[in-house]
Amino acid sequence: MKPDKKIWDDFRHGENYALSHIYFQYIQMLYRYGKKFSQDDELVKDVIQDLFFDLIRTKDNLGETDNISFYLMASFRRKLARAIKQRLPLEYSDDNELTAEIVYSAEHDFIHKEVLSQREKTIKNALLKLTPKQREVLFYKFTCNFDYEQICEIMELQYNSARKQVSRALKALKEVLPPSELFLFFTGFTQK
Repeated sequence: MKPDKKIWDDFRHGENYALSHIYFQYIQMLYRYGKKFSQDDELVKDVIQDLFFDLIRTKDNLGETDNISFYLMASFRRKLARAIKQRLPLEYSDDNELTAEIVYSAEHDFIHKEVLSQREKTIKNALLKLTPKQREVLFYKFTCNFDYEQICEIMELQYNSARKQVSRALKALKEVLPPSELFLFFTGFTQK
C-alpha cells in the first residue's frame, strides 16, 4: 500500500495521527500555492482553514486517494476560486477565470538577485512570453508531476486541451530558448 493511501485511509477512519500528519505535511505547500492566486494572506489562510474543517467534517464521506497533495490542491483551488468570487464579484466572473501567477523557483531566485546573468534574463523573458495558463499547466506537469488527468481536474480542462497547453508552452519555450538554457529551465522545475 502506498504511504499516501495508508495515511488517507487512516484519516478517513478517524486516526488522529493521520490528520496531524496531513496538516503539517501540506499546510505550507497549500499556503504557497494559494499565494500564486491571491496576495491576500488572510483569504488564503481562511480557505486553508475551511478546507481542513470540511475534511474533518466530511471524513466519513471522502473518497480514496493515493496522492494527498493532488487531492488537497484540487479541493483547495476550487474553494479559493469560490472565495475570490465572493470577495471580488465584479473582477471575477465566469468569463474571467482564476489563474495562478506561477513563479518557478528558478525565476523567483532570479528576481531577488541584484544582478541577473544573461542566461537568467533569457529564461525570465521566455517565461514572460507564456500565458498565465501555460505557466500554470507547466507547473503542474513538471513541478508537481501531475498526469494529464490530474491537470484536467485541477484546471477544469478537457484532456486534449491540457495536452495542447503543455505542447504549446514547450514549443514557445523551444522557440526562444537555446538548448542549454532550456535544460537549465527544466532543472529549475525540480526545485520547490
